[in-house]
Amino acid sequence: MQHRISVKALIIDGGRILLPLHRDDAGLYYILPGGGQEPGETLAAALVRECREELGVEVEVGELVGARDYIGRHHEFAATNDNHQVELMFRCTFVGGTPGTGTAVDDRQIGAEWIEIAQLAGVRFYPKRLAEILVARGDARFGYLGDVN
Repeated sequence: MQHRISVKALIIDGGRILLPLHRDDAGLYYILPGGGQEPGETLAAALVRECREELGVEVEVGELVGARDYIGRHHEFAATNDNHQVELMFRCTFVGGTPGTGTAVDDRQIGAEWIEIAQLAGVRFYPKRLAEILVARGDARFGYLGDVN
């Protein structure tokens, strides 16, 4: 089983959250920006790099607010059932840049958008459990989510 550490950004400003927009066979969906930590890279440096690459924006990394496991064999979207990702989620402050101008977007990413947090309940957003928490409580610490999607 492959094990990976991943960092994710919650870039929240004025009741909105900045998210990469993706498309698959079922339509549009959103996920948190971020990705894998490289050897020798701090968590904060990885998150700054990932936000530049995926979104084209600069962020200031704040406090760790939550975490989740993603064990592929338990979820329908895993490319392989042999992966286990630990995601560490940090509150981040938008510093500048133009959302959607990232240089290393994946095949499914088609842009980036500011979404009203209240609207997360009506769109495809992963992890779904985090959308429920954000809609109910806004920008809060939420701790460990478990193995959720």
